[in-house]
Amino acid sequence: MRAVFLAFVFLMSSLAAEKREFVFETAPFASCHASTIVELRNGDLLAAWFAGKSEGSRDVAIWISRRSADGWSAPSVLVREKNTPTWNPVLFHTRDGRLWLYYKFGAGPRTWKAARMWSDDEAQSWSAPERLPTGIYGPIRTKPLILEDGTVVSGSSTENEHAWHVWIERSSDNGKVWRKVGPIPASASVLPAQHTATGLQEPYGIIQPAIVSLGGKHLRLYARSSSHIGKICVADSADDGQTWSEARPLDLPNPNSGIDAVALPDSRIVLIFNNSHRERTPLNLAISQDGEHFRIFSKLEDAPGEYSYPAIIVGTHGMLHMTYTWNRKRIRYVRLPLADVPHD
Repeated sequence: MRAVFLAFVFLMSSLAAEKREFVFETAPFASCHASTIVELRNGDLLAAWFAGKSEGSRDVAIWISRRSADGWSAPSVLVREKNTPTWNPVLFHTRDGRLWLYYKFGAGPRTWKAARMWSDDEAQSWSAPERLPTGIYGPIRTKPLILEDGTVVSGSSTENEHAWHVWIERSSDNGKVWRKVGPIPASASVLPAQHTATGLQEPYGIIQPAIVSLGGKHLRLYARSSSHIGKICVADSADDGQTWSEARPLDLPNPNSGIDAVALPDSRIVLIFNNSHRERTPLNLAISQDGEHFRIFSKLEDAPGEYSYPAIIVGTHGMLHMTYTWNRKRIRYVRLPLADVPHD
């Protein structure tokens, strides 16, 4: 019995430790990006990302890997569109227990469309891809927020030659029907007049929102911004995402790069982002008691290079699970005990 007890103690202590590892060491592709992660019912993790010759190449497909007690499985293709690149996979469960993969396909963000697949046996098998209606994208890059009543609140966005726009897509029937809310306008502090003054020839606005609950019906989104804004932007809803305030900048930089956020069980907010105005390094974790004022408490990466497009979830056993792009060559995984997240 003592040997069994010691083995249990060792297992629990190993689970409680911070861990950093690559999802794969040797890749069967030249470039990868935009990972997503979900915890399965048995405690395994499933990660997905897009990969191929380079971003936007026609061979780019959605790849997956599963982490069990034996480590990560070899990467494999889950879905490939014929002669068309795929983009931004998002994995999540709806309240009915179904596991979803949403992804985009097409030449690029200005013209892409969306599709999805689902699994009712925790990724052992998958449905055939299903096209979404025109103008509906599902979660555009980060996981959606699932409300207590099962409503899916999904952060979406559109990109055209001159402007970016954030939308919210809500579904009360696990994704059968979606209702669009938005676009969510920028506040006067980041109006296009500033865009014109810069003389820069790139789109202006915000995209790729991550949504968290701040308690009750109060939801907040955190969005990536264009270089003219250069700050992480937020908008608020007081009615579970049915209406939203204007978006305004926080005092946190954003180098035109993806971010993610999650609410902890005690309602604190953890943000994962590049603490830089120009580079996709360093990659940091920050904590907030109120969702407004953040303090950086961890530097996941700080070497020259690109460490970007993070995904973060709260798992069982008191863990944060994260994945992110590592120099476009690999996907890195980090596990952090909630006990290691500071309270002040």
